[in-house]
Amino acid sequence: MTTQTHPDFATGIWKLDPTHSTIDFSVRHLAISKVRGSFETFDVTITAGETAADLAVEATIDVASVNTNQAQRDEHLRTSDFFQVDEHPTATFRSTSVVLDGDDFTAEGELTLRGVTKPVTLKGELGGVVVDGYGQTKAGLEAKTKINRHDFGVSWNAALEAGGVTLGDDVTLTFELQFVLQK
Repeated sequence: MTTQTHPDFATGIWKLDPTHSTIDFSVRHLAISKVRGSFETFDVTITAGETAADLAVEATIDVASVNTNQAQRDEHLRTSDFFQVDEHPTATFRSTSVVLDGDDFTAEGELTLRGVTKPVTLKGELGGVVVDGYGQTKAGLEAKTKINRHDFGVSWNAALEAGGVTLGDDVTLTFELQFVLQK
C-alpha cells in the first residue's frame, strides 16, 4: 500500500547539511572494475507541504568540484570530453513527483547535465528524523539512480588494445544526504 505521509513527516523548508552529505558516482572501467568519484560542492533543498504530493526537491551540483582522487582524471572530466565545465558549470535536478511507501520513496524528476535535460527516477530510503543535541530537527535519506551518460552527450571513450572500451555507458549516482528543518 502506498502512503502519502510518513510518521516523522514535517512540513517546511529542509536545507542540506553539507558536512553530513555526499553525492557519489561510479562507472564501469576497463570492463573489469568501477571508477568511483564524488562531487564536493552541491546544494539540495526540500520543500515539504502537507503530503508527499506537495514535496519539491531541487538540487544543484558544481560539476567542477568532481573528485576521483586522481587530479589528471579530474581535469579530463572537466573538459568537453565529459562535463564541459566552461559552458555548463552545474548539473541540476528538479523533482516532478514524490511517492512515499513507508520509509521507501520514489522521486521522479528532471536531471540537466551539459545543457541536456532528461527524466530520471531516484529510488531511496528515509533514514529517519531526529532532533539533535542543538535542538535542530534533522532528516537523513539515501537514494540512487542509474543514467546512461550518452543521453547527456558524455560519449568520450577509448578502445582497448585487447578489445572493448575504457568506460561503460551506465553511471550510478548515489546520494547520502542530511537535512535541517528551517525555523
